[in-house]
Amino acid sequence: MEEFYHFAIDISLKAGEEILNLLPHIHEISYKGAINLVTEADLKSEAIIKKAIRKRYPNHTILAEESGLEERGDIRWIIDPLDGTTNFAHGLPWFCTSLALEIEGEIVLGIIYNPVLKECFSAIKEKGAFLNQKPIKVSQTKELGKALLATGFPYDIQQSPEPVMTRFRNMIMHARGVRRVGSAAMDLCYVACGRFDGFWEERLQPWDTAAGMLIVQEAGGMVSDFSGNFYSIYGKEILATNGFLHKDMLKTLERENL
Repeated sequence: MEEFYHFAIDISLKAGEEILNLLPHIHEISYKGAINLVTEADLKSEAIIKKAIRKRYPNHTILAEESGLEERGDIRWIIDPLDGTTNFAHGLPWFCTSLALEIEGEIVLGIIYNPVLKECFSAIKEKGAFLNQKPIKVSQTKELGKALLATGFPYDIQQSPEPVMTRFRNMIMHARGVRRVGSAAMDLCYVACGRFDGFWEERLQPWDTAAGMLIVQEAGGMVSDFSGNFYSIYGKEILATNGFLHKDMLKTLERENL
């Protein structure tokens, strides 16, 4: 696992620096949906990561946001080459690369790198979570009214705004504050290191949460769906907290009205 770990950090840093080099330039933007963007940075970052994996581990499967699934073996790399594409396209410095390793259906390694802040979050299953190689832990906040939370909105929210907005409204009314900054991977890392106390979102994809989920768990946090059940990266709801707030956030998410 150490070999995978160091390899994943190395290619994440390389892809992140390529993204950062492209940030000041005029971007080539295409659309996967009405508000779902793809830029040249997504494609170049993904190409860097995939090329490295193919060279080092030619028999591994790759699941990547922009190119989909390439089935080759039981060991699977899950790639989000640029989480926070809309932020990147607008010059907002809140984005990252996300890389996870799945073996026999279990996420065992996660690396998330923010090239602007030079922050590399990482975790190996049962080995702890780290920020730039230093251990991190979730916050100790025990009251929802004192919590700073994060969330995001699905790309199809304009077609189906409820119950997303109801949940958002309920959380705003019960928490100290809610931030919506545009990268689920970064939100999960911030829960892991205690900057956020909890995070929820729905209609995400495996590459959005695979690495971040493990980093939260290894930092001592809890992750589930909105019913408190086991969270699968192939599911459509995620709640990640410091553990102390999990029950209160579940209750708030389940409320139809205040």
